Amino acid sequence: MVYLSIPDLKYVQWLSKSSTKISSSDGVPIELWDLNHQHDDTILSEWAKHFRNHYCLDSMIDCLRDGTGLSRKDYLINMIFPDNKEDFGPITRSGDFGEIIVADWLEYLKNYWVPRSRYANKATRNESVKGSDVIGIKFHSQGSFSVKDELTICEVKAKLRSSNSDNPIQKAIDDSIKDNKRIGLSLNALKRHLIEDNLDSEADKVKRFQNPIKSPYKKTFNAVAVFSNSTYSDEFVHNASVVAHPNSEHLHIIVIKGENLMELVHHLYGRAADEA
Repeated sequence: MVYLSIPDLKYVQWLSKSSTKISSSDGVPIELWDLNHQHDDTILSEWAKHFRNHYCLDSMIDCLRDGTGLSRKDYLINMIFPDNKEDFGPITRSGDFGEIIVADWLEYLKNYWVPRSRYANKATRNESVKGSDVIGIKFHSQGSFSVKDELTICEVKAKLRSSNSDNPIQKAIDDSIKDNKRIGLSLNALKRHLIEDNLDSEADKVKRFQNPIKSPYKKTFNAVAVFSNSTYSDEFVHNASVVAHPNSEHLHIIVIKGENLMELVHHLYGRAADEA
């Protein structure tokens, strides 16, 4: 199942690029974005629906829960969403939230096409999905391929609770190194999901990027760290370095932060289940 997102998603208005200038230890500029979320029931309900449909389309919930004896809410809480307390559920919730918000940032604010297929195909709800975290596609012109077409790959790390001292910016940079090797498998999985959903024209968009030798294009990388304000530290920024990244000249570093994001995450999952 592939979710192709809401055309006009309102909560992204709460994302704003900061004028504060920050850079890594080796002088690489870092984009800083603030998520100034508010208590607006209309916008939060739309956001929760958007969130829910990454895991299970609303049109499929009744069919999928049939035979379980569970209500829509209980089916989502017990069978689909990462748990809010048990096992690796909270960590998975945090990671999934980070990836989804980065996908939204890439699609709505950076104007990439970002098909979503990762979360509906989970075998275990309390585990993250392997492969490239977020893939964005941008065509230079309509109706023809160009060497200026762009494939961008995001490695996302979220630190929404003060559970350890790891630097998520550096971790995102280091793990981004793997994306050049695993992107082929991720594109193949994405194309397969699109074909299975009878989205052949979308599958053709992905196919265009599967053979860079025959059909060259522009490839860029993004290392993204998502923080709660309480877990963010300038020290993470100043200690980050891209020196080991083989594609550092095509690497962008992004930081997104907001107030009490773990509480927001739990609220979104709860609202998504309550309003199904």
